[in-house]
Amino acid sequence: MLICGVTGFLVAWSLIPLIRIRTARRVQSDKRGFHHTHETPISRFGGIAIAAAFVAVIIAAGFTFSFEPLRAVFRWGVILGSLAMFGLGLRDDFKPLGAKVKLLGQVGIASAVYFSGVQIEVFSNPVTGTVYALGGWGYFVTVFWLVALTNLINLIDGIDGLAGGISLMMMSLLVCFGFNTPLFGTFLAVGMAGALLGFLYFNFPPAKIYMGDGGAYFLGFLIGALAITNSQKGAVAAALIAPIFALALPIADVTLAILRRGLKGLPLFRPDRKHIHHKLVDLGFSRRGAVLVLYGLSLAFLLLAFFVFWSRGQLAPILFGAMFLIFFVSARLFGFVKEWYAVGRELGVSFRLRKETRYALAVLHWLEMEAERCDTLQELWTTYLFVTRKLGLSQVKLILDSGRTVSREQLIHRQTSDFHRNRHEMPLANIKAIEFGSESSVMSPQLFEHLTELAAEGWMKSVRRWQAVNQVPAVFEPAIPTESETAFYSRGRALISNAA
Repeated sequence: MLICGVTGFLVAWSLIPLIRIRTARRVQSDKRGFHHTHETPISRFGGIAIAAAFVAVIIAAGFTFSFEPLRAVFRWGVILGSLAMFGLGLRDDFKPLGAKVKLLGQVGIASAVYFSGVQIEVFSNPVTGTVYALGGWGYFVTVFWLVALTNLINLIDGIDGLAGGISLMMMSLLVCFGFNTPLFGTFLAVGMAGALLGFLYFNFPPAKIYMGDGGAYFLGFLIGALAITNSQKGAVAAALIAPIFALALPIADVTLAILRRGLKGLPLFRPDRKHIHHKLVDLGFSRRGAVLVLYGLSLAFLLLAFFVFWSRGQLAPILFGAMFLIFFVSARLFGFVKEWYAVGRELGVSFRLRKETRYALAVLHWLEMEAERCDTLQELWTTYLFVTRKLGLSQVKLILDSGRTVSREQLIHRQTSDFHRNRHEMPLANIKAIEFGSESSVMSPQLFEHLTELAAEGWMKSVRRWQAVNQVPAVFEPAIPTESETAFYSRGRALISNAA
């Protein structure tokens, strides 16, 4: 176990500096997403070091046992399946794949691993001890388990150190599963725990490298597969319920994200900045402070997971109550409970946003296609102003790196004494940020915040589409306004002053 742990640590820790050097050129040309907030591009190929450490640990464990454990077909299924899932994620890191393509690939890999012998065949009731044979349903349960764990680790990888830290805790739990009967999977878990320690040395805030989809897919799938193979006979329920406890925080976060997007009519896997870690940062926590708070909560849930396993699942009902109590106390401490009290009102607001969301996504999709027909960014900007007016936004302003601003005031002609305002940072060439304004009498604060986020993301996507078509840098050069345009801007500013 010591050999495997040290091997995993040294391989990951030594490879990451080399990966950063080798990917430096690609990182500089990397197109950051709208919801990425790091100021400088950061390599997202840390998963290569984690996968390389995995291979090194297999070789080290193989030499230790004269490669005897590798003769089992199901173990090759775990090894090859994990590496195949890593390859799928790495391909997405280099060139993004569609959500449907990735899901189809994940199901295909999970199916192949199932037929190699990694299967959930029976499930025992931890309270009564009754064993249920799943039969043909075992295929669907196994594939769902593996695909769900794969995406769960990927979806929580939104802040430095979070996915790596939670994966490290999960590897510790998996070591506990097979500690009494040292299985080959136990040594893999020890080796990957060492690899994650080496990775977190570079990934803990402020991060110098990310694991990317390749690393997240690999870790999620491996955790799911090892939870099955390391489960002891008669303790299948405990071996599968315990990881649910340990992953309670990301499960809750992802569930809330899916509900939030679904109620608003947004794509379920569309990224946003409303996860729990984003909320903590908005409350004033630093990135490091937010991660440490989430580590503390995850450790509490990990302790509950250990109790579930040691009790063979018999304490699961009581521990479920303890888990919800921890959630409630934590939410109250950080001020989330106020939002829960207004859940009915928030649901009503979300349903009302669905129609506006469909309209906004439609016109912004048209804008993205229209970008291919625009000869200049200035022409695209004029088209974008038309779109923002259709969305009901009164003011739009671009802030350039040079300090110059390009603004347009398009009042909806309503007397008002108040304006909603919002600003979004832009990871574009010389465009630093975009600001929006709207009269409070035109739309609610919730609708304004929702529409401005969609509008800002739509501008970024259309600019990148224009850049891809024209093969020139997307440097915005504001046109000199004509006398008529200057007079129009002056009248708009006078109207705003009078209304104020």
